[in-house]
Order: sequence, then C-alpha cells, then structure tokens
Amino acid sequence: MNTKEILHIDENHPALMEGLEALGFTNHIAYSLPLDEILKQLPNFCGLVIRSRFPIDRHFIDHAPNLKFIARVGAGLENIDITYARAKNIALLAAPEGNRNAVGEHTLGMLLSLMNKLRPAHQSIQGGNWLREAHRGWELQGKTVGIIGYGNTGKSFAKKLQGFEVEVLCYDILPDKDDQYAQQVSLEILQQKAHILSLHIPQTEKTLGMVNQSFINEMKNPFWLLNTARGKAVVTEDLVEGLKTKKILGAGLDVLAYESSSFHSIFNSQKRPEALSYLLQSDQVLLSPHVGGWTFESHLKLAQTIVEKVAFLAL
Repeated sequence: MNTKEILHIDENHPALMEGLEALGFTNHIAYSLPLDEILKQLPNFCGLVIRSRFPIDRHFIDHAPNLKFIARVGAGLENIDITYARAKNIALLAAPEGNRNAVGEHTLGMLLSLMNKLRPAHQSIQGGNWLREAHRGWELQGKTVGIIGYGNTGKSFAKKLQGFEVEVLCYDILPDKDDQYAQQVSLEILQQKAHILSLHIPQTEKTLGMVNQSFINEMKNPFWLLNTARGKAVVTEDLVEGLKTKKILGAGLDVLAYESSSFHSIFNSQKRPEALSYLLQSDQVLLSPHVGGWTFESHLKLAQTIVEKVAFLAL
C-alpha cells in the first residue's frame, strides 16, 4: 500500500502540518478521537504524529501494518515500544533539538531562584513582612555543578553556566561526551564534588528511581537538586527525607513521579501522597508544571525539527 497519509493524535504548532503538506503528505486530525476509533483507522496511514496521549505499545503497532514512521513532538520516546517498532521497520523520530535551549534556560532559572530564595521571599513580602536575614541566599560562583545525562538539554544547561565561574562536571553512560563546557567524569567523582545536581536523562529501566536514598547518601556535599527530565528518575519519598535532613538544600522540579502519562496533571488521586503534600508546602522546593521545554519558541522549533527529520526519510 503506497500512502502518504499522516495521522495527528495530538495537537502541535500549525507549522508542523504546513511543513508536512509541503513535503507531499496529507494530514488527518484525531485530537479528540478515542483510542478504539484510532485503532480502526491506523491501516490507512504511513505516518503517526504524537506527543503523549496514548502509549504506542505492541497492540497499537499491530493495528498499523503500513506505518513507516512515528514522530513524537518532544524529547523522549518512552511512551513507545521502541524494540517492537524497530522490529517492524518503523522509523522513530523525536525532537530534542527543538526544546533543548528552553530546558537549559528553565533549569538555570530554577537554580538561581532556589539559591536566592526568590519564591519564599516574594511570598513573605506579600504577607506584609520584610525579612532580609531570613532570605539571605547563596552565590553560584565557586560551586561545582554536576550534570547527569549529557545530551541535548544537558549540554544546553552547561553552556548557559559559562560566565558564572563554576566547575561543570558531567556523567553519561556514553564515552567521550564532554566538550568545552563540561568535563566528563565517573558518577563517583561527580557525587564527591558536586554542590548542584541537574538531571537530563531519558526514562529507561536504568534511570527509574536513580536518585534514591542510597544515591543521596553517596553525595558528599549538601546539594541543590534540579530535575527537568522525568519525574520517575527521583524517588520522591527519599527526596523529601533529604530535604528534611538538609542533605538536599533545595529542589527545582519541573517534573514529578505523580504525573499522568500525558503529563496533564499530578492531581490524579483522591488521596494525595504524603510526599507530594510536603513538596507543595515546602519553602525549599520550586515546582513548575512540566513546562521546561514548553516555550512559545520551542513550540515552533519542535515542529520544524520533526518536519526536517521526516524530509530525510525515504518514503
């Protein structure tokens, strides 16, 4: 079956559809179509454009015998059965280049806000207080920043740290990832030296629960934790314990383990977990709703990146 029909399950920037149309594809929208109806239509399409609404598992893929590519308009592919898709010769496209700058800026903004206690200071003034000593902050100069995962977003964050007079170390499972912005070291050396820890890792079996009580204990210095990657990389209960003991000086979290699969909410349970309640009220914590890579500019760049990658496919 020779088809150039593409199904869009999630809404994205209009430039995505425009670009695909210019490549000769026909776009079909299924933003609100339920999964059972989508499965019935899948044989008609060579391409699928998604974000995170449905898991693209073996059952889903088996309903799409003519699928040539799946494009996820985002940085990761964890909601796709990668092994099975590749066994079916389906090309998998993601767009980490499209939002790496946004994530790098967001991470830096969270770090500076935490170290300078900007949120609690603002809230204190709103309450009619003017407490200077209580909101004395720390300087970034002279600190060691450890970055775990030195791909697109990790490199972007490291680049933005230039000019702050900090030492930047990175750890990655792949060799020879360092550059002029960060020195690659072992995880043990990073844990011995870092005052700030920033996660830029995909969600895999190896990264699930990576930052747990044991990991926190191995950190030599009290540290600030930043997570703009995936919420399940951190064991939230162990993070809370670290905050209580002040081994973790503060946490900037754009992602949480409690997020729904589509990232639309953390409030998915009638009974709120105790650890989540602690994070919501703690002055040591700065939260944002998974928007690190969600800027007006990245919205367009993600779309453009996917179009460029589809253009390289031999379809």
